[in-house]
Amino acid sequence: MKTHYNIIIAGAGGIAEAAGLILAEWSAVTPTIYIGDQLLEKAQSVAQWILDGTTKSCEVIPFQMDATALNTETDAIFKKGDALLDCLPGSLAPHMALIAKNHELQYANLTEYVAETNRIIELAKDADTGFVLQTGLAPGYIDVLAHYLFQNFCDQYGVKQVDRLELKVGALTNHAIAPHYYGFTWSPIGVATEYIKNCIVIRNFKKTTVPALSERASIIINGINYEEDLTSGGAADLPDALSGLVKHLDYKTLRHPGHYNWVEQQLEKLKHSDEPISGLQKVMQTDIPHIEDDQIVIYAAVEGKDVSGKLRRQEIAKRIYPQQVGKHKLRAIQTTTATPLLQAISWLLETKPKGVILQSQLDANAFLNGDFITRVYGPIKSSV
Repeated sequence: MKTHYNIIIAGAGGIAEAAGLILAEWSAVTPTIYIGDQLLEKAQSVAQWILDGTTKSCEVIPFQMDATALNTETDAIFKKGDALLDCLPGSLAPHMALIAKNHELQYANLTEYVAETNRIIELAKDADTGFVLQTGLAPGYIDVLAHYLFQNFCDQYGVKQVDRLELKVGALTNHAIAPHYYGFTWSPIGVATEYIKNCIVIRNFKKTTVPALSERASIIINGINYEEDLTSGGAADLPDALSGLVKHLDYKTLRHPGHYNWVEQQLEKLKHSDEPISGLQKVMQTDIPHIEDDQIVIYAAVEGKDVSGKLRRQEIAKRIYPQQVGKHKLRAIQTTTATPLLQAISWLLETKPKGVILQSQLDANAFLNGDFITRVYGPIKSSV
């Protein structure tokens, strides 16, 4: 960021702390950062962690915040703000978006929750500031990357439609043990949710809904075999934006082989449960360890025929590991989720659009080559 801003971060979890540290360390002009959380002690801890980790002079101010009911003190902080980074659970996103609208703040969030996103689209359609939604890793970066591939393919081969657009992301451990072949690198509730809620896809050029975990397959990326299956939320708004233009589009989550069979066994035990998401979350938290040393695997591909009828395919694959930022080492899930959020808020502060901006509406080439993005993901060439 090239101008000083007051930036409010809602939440004090792993992505919030990463966003704060990266803002402090990588911004050309360091912003004043406010960290708000329901637990003041947690906000204070993250604020101190950021101050301990940055090599730059920075003001980081913690405060207690109830997302559903602001008091006089928190209202005063929001009145000072220029932008709000929403790192709270997706269920609270509409509350935070309303606060941003009422205080005329630029707003960006991470949630993959579809119903909450639709509520924000409705409440922010007449806002005086900009709202970039679902701008983390998946949804987020992967959708901009896939849209870039689609646009590039159509321009290069002189077509308007393609057969397939594939989006795949895995937040994985470097090793995997039986029987679950998995380790938590991010929110257990987020994992359980995406495994159970329905997925929005494109089939035969039309937007439709299919069950999660209903199209398992194997894929080899850079010589390594993975399992892939449908999970909810990762496609963002692409099924709406590209309906009629893509015959087959979906988002799939990558896992080590054997994991989805274990999940299937757990869901079979929960088939009569009234709350399968919380049930699966409980099982996973009991049986699966949290692991700090992680990796992110990203794969996007477009396939279709050129004007002469020749079938062509273009692919981009990336593997991202933990990265040193200032004096702290951030996990791959932290940097890959936080930097799209920061790129989005930086763009909002520089351009000051109004209303809701979804992933397909971003300038894909500019976004993918933005200052925050490229330091984690690397640049994208202008042609594939």
